[in-house]
Amino acid sequence: MYRWRPLAAASVVAVLLTTALAFDARVTPCSRLPVTIASSEEKSALLAQLASDFNQRRPTISGSCLAITVVRQASGATQQALARGWIERVDGPRPDAWSPAASTWILLLNQRLADDGHPEMADRNSPSLARSPLVIGMPKPMAVAMGWPDRPIGWAEFLQLARDRTGWSSFGHPEWGDFRLGKTNPLNSTSGLHALIAAYFAASGRSSGLATADLVRPSVADFVRSLESTVVHYGDSVSTFLLNLQAADDRGTALGYISAVAIEEKQILDYNRGNPTGDPAKDGKHLWPAVPLAAVYPKEGTLAADHPFAILTAPWVTAEKRSGARAFLAYLQQPAQQRRFQDAGFRDLRGFPGKEIVPAKGVLPEQPGAYLQLPTARVISQVQASWRGLRKSARFLIVIDASAWGSHNDLAQLEHSIDVGLEQLNATDTVGIWSLPAGSQQLLGYRVLNQLDQLQVIRPGLNQALGSVEASAKPGAPVRAIVDAVAAMAASVDASRINAVVLVGGGHSAPEDLTLDKALAELSAQSNQTAGVRVFTVAYGEHPDLTVLGLLAMAGRGGFYDASTPSNIGRALAAALSNF
Repeated sequence: MYRWRPLAAASVVAVLLTTALAFDARVTPCSRLPVTIASSEEKSALLAQLASDFNQRRPTISGSCLAITVVRQASGATQQALARGWIERVDGPRPDAWSPAASTWILLLNQRLADDGHPEMADRNSPSLARSPLVIGMPKPMAVAMGWPDRPIGWAEFLQLARDRTGWSSFGHPEWGDFRLGKTNPLNSTSGLHALIAAYFAASGRSSGLATADLVRPSVADFVRSLESTVVHYGDSVSTFLLNLQAADDRGTALGYISAVAIEEKQILDYNRGNPTGDPAKDGKHLWPAVPLAAVYPKEGTLAADHPFAILTAPWVTAEKRSGARAFLAYLQQPAQQRRFQDAGFRDLRGFPGKEIVPAKGVLPEQPGAYLQLPTARVISQVQASWRGLRKSARFLIVIDASAWGSHNDLAQLEHSIDVGLEQLNATDTVGIWSLPAGSQQLLGYRVLNQLDQLQVIRPGLNQALGSVEASAKPGAPVRAIVDAVAAMAASVDASRINAVVLVGGGHSAPEDLTLDKALAELSAQSNQTAGVRVFTVAYGEHPDLTVLGLLAMAGRGGFYDASTPSNIGRALAAALSNF
């Protein structure tokens, strides 16, 4: 499955470009040639460091100084933006090259473009920068209880455990409760998409040639649906789960949060080093977890995140920018930089593990035993489409705090962003909307804009309801509101659904509001329940209190998103709602 021929050609290019750049670097001064690289989350910080080192060499292209900038963006979000037409005010700076987590996204992009009558934008055979297989990350005691590292474990064993009403009691640990799975949204995240594809392979008994006919077989659909029913909530990125797990570990409750999460092998090492986001600058800033993760390599086989580097064929990518991107690619493929990928927990571009991948750190260098053959782009698209009908249903409440908003435009943007975010959901998902009253005279209240009901019921009147929200210059009581909302949801919690509260606002409180310490204690106690209500917060408005909003989300075992800048609002709300 590895691409030897492009690698050999790239090696020749690397030698030629290195020589040319060494010569050109002596030419000063020079104008700036910016080249933007869109990178997937798990390697974006490392890639930014490598770009900085590369830029310091003062490489030049046609007399201009090359300036590589790395922008972190989810692979699925980049694919969707490129397919529909890049909008800089919404999507950020246009990329000249793209390094998604896997070639899967390049296949999907080109398929979508072909469906719309457009030519391919990225080479499906783009060379890899590094590799990392999909694994199932489990708290090590749970993995050991299932036989890790000696016993082969696969998706079928996870499904059997999930269907067992006695839960972890079948392995002698009733205190661990039910089996709980964490997965990212396959519309945006590579690990979520690869886990979904792998589940279809496991259900069909195939390791290659997954076809449309396999997807619609009742036994296959039932297998995948049953796995999805064990999900605690979805996420826009793996770091959402890892940060929550780290917080639970700090409290001594790691074994109560999650049983397993679909994840890249590299992210196991990140977590076990106390650095869930994988940012090299944060290594050593946090204690290593008391309960580390172990990587389970599905016995049915797995897929690899091959981290391709695709130089885009787009109107804004000039010949000079293409040359600059090729120069940076050549630099990344050199042995010194490949060792840095290995030191960060990746396997190199050929798939060989480095010194970090050892059993003592929860990962196994001799695994995986087999790789699955990626289906065609058409089948991958059908797998994504099928998820809407198979995924776990959602039941959540949106709480809007309009205090300290800057202008009426804030509300107009919010209306649009909520409307777009809800498009990800199914018509039968249950949604409710509250707003906090304007001013401090009604601190203890809230206004119901929409009672909890199916999305298809509230959707026609949604914009009218949101239009009645009143902005205020005075802070209200968002902390009390989030506690009240969680209590209301918990009173009628539906264990068959993802239950959650989403707070959108600035997080600023009047003196009469509930104290933060009391709120955090109440949210933490509630979230420890098996069918708890998750809390997600979205910072919106002028000068939001990011600390308060982050703490509320962490106590509620959810996630925090920053939509406080115009360029972030659409993406942040869409990311928040992707948890459902």
